[in-house]
Amino acid sequence: MTVIIKPIITEKMTHLGEKLNRYGFLVDRRANKLQIVQAIKALYGVDVTSVNTMVFSGKNKTRFTKSGVISGRTNAYKKAIITLAKGETIDFYSNI
Repeated sequence: MTVIIKPIITEKMTHLGEKLNRYGFLVDRRANKLQIVQAIKALYGVDVTSVNTMVFSGKNKTRFTKSGVISGRTNAYKKAIITLAKGETIDFYSNI
């Protein structure tokens, strides 16, 4: 099971990373906080102070098109906000 799917890179998460040393990740819905901490340590080599998780359920969406009404549902996902120890940082842009 791959625990971390991708980092969340938005204006809000960038601001939290600069000010409060917090970073966001989309994670597998079955992963618990201990697995998330171990995956972050293995992937980035940093010390994690705390992990907050949120599970978002999918939404029903409807579009009106020329061919009629199209109904569907967005995917459910889990988001983890990690707080790093003082002096630790994660650079997402190092490979660019």
